[in-house]
Amino acid sequence: MDLGKAIRQAVDTGKVELGSKKARKLALIGGAKLIILANNMPKDTLRDIEHYSKLSNVPILEYKGTSIELGTICGKPFTVSVLSIIEEGHSEILKALDGEKK
Repeated sequence: MDLGKAIRQAVDTGKVELGSKKARKLALIGGAKLIILANNMPKDTLRDIEHYSKLSNVPILEYKGTSIELGTICGKPFTVSVLSIIEEGHSEILKALDGEKK
């Protein structure tokens, strides 16, 4: 599966939230099905999101690219460090969890 293609399809056809503040909240309440993290996000933010995700059993997937690359895949003209998948739409992004869990 092409992760970049699945992310873009989720952004286009599903419901996603961008940003670390929203990701923290969604991780804490269990409102996300999956949280995708860029590999260059700040470590303190990473620790917070990982902690809240463990409390609510929200899976985390590390995107192998930078926040610039993740923003480009999402079709945004800015960096994206965190992407929260609320509804996957027509994508098969949740299948990416098999073997790539963090």
